[in-house]
Order: sequence, then C-alpha cells, then structure tokens
Amino acid sequence: MLHLDSGFDLRPARAEDAAKIAWWMAQPHIRQWWHQDWSVERWAQELSEQTAGEHSIPCVAAVDAEDFGYVELYRVRHDRLAEYYPSDENDWGVHVAIGDVTRVGRGLGRRLLRALSDALLGSDPDCRRVVAEPDIDNTQSVRAFAAAGFVGQGELQLPEKTALLMVRTRTVEA
Repeated sequence: MLHLDSGFDLRPARAEDAAKIAWWMAQPHIRQWWHQDWSVERWAQELSEQTAGEHSIPCVAAVDAEDFGYVELYRVRHDRLAEYYPSDENDWGVHVAIGDVTRVGRGLGRRLLRALSDALLGSDPDCRRVVAEPDIDNTQSVRAFAAAGFVGQGELQLPEKTALLMVRTRTVEA
C-alpha cells in the first residue's frame, strides 16, 4: 500500500477487486467515458493481465480507509499514447475513475490527481512529466486535471476519441 498526500491510499488491484471495479465501471458517469462496463470475469482477467505485464499498474484508491476509485498508472513508452505526442522515455501516464457516486463532484478527483502526480514525480527523479488524455468533451475530468496542476497541451485524435493532452510537470506550484 502506498500512502499519498491528502489522506489517500493506493494499493495494487487484485482479482478479488474485480466485482467492485466492474460495478464502478458500469456507473453512467464512468461508462460514458471509459467504455469498459465489462463483466466481473472480464475485469478479473484484465487485472491479471495488467499485473503480469509491464504496461500498466491497476490500483484501487481509498480515502479514510474507504475504497472509492480505480487508477491505472502506466509508462507512456509502453502505451500507444507515445505515438501521439513527443513523449519522454520516463513519462508516467494516469487514468482515474471515481467509482463511488457519492464522492463525485466534491473535489476528490483533483486532490487525488495532485497527490498521485506529486508521488510519481517525487519517487522517480528521471520523470519530468505526468500525462493524461481525457476525452475533450469530458469537462469534469478536464477541470479536475487542470485544478490538479495539469496543463492542456493540445488535442490528440485517438482512434476512439478526441482527447486533450494534459501534462503536469515538476514546475507546478503546490
């Protein structure tokens, strides 16, 4: 378990988290953007594959000892995103879904994004940037990233969406 600033905890997702993650991903506010409202079995398989590979690290986020969201941390160099912008060898990427609907719209996302990016930049001296690519029409997500110190760097036309490349660097003031 990794303890982050602002009282957040992050732990690797396990197969036994598949039911919770499947439930979160089926919520309308997530399903609309993630398109991963899969079965529990499919999520268990996805978590197993991610854990076994080197592409991404699936995690469950908690605050006050209550799980509330799903996080994927990934090295951009292992992701197709690297083909869409001049990525750095040590860029980290982040995907966040606040699954607990009672916690949506309360500033939790921006606080988690800031704590995550601070932790990634703080623990990896070679990393200069943490990036994200929310759908350009997902205004809540774009606002949360901006409030966490990410700066829009332009649109990216990905196969499934038009995204806004958002970048957090070490130079952002806390």
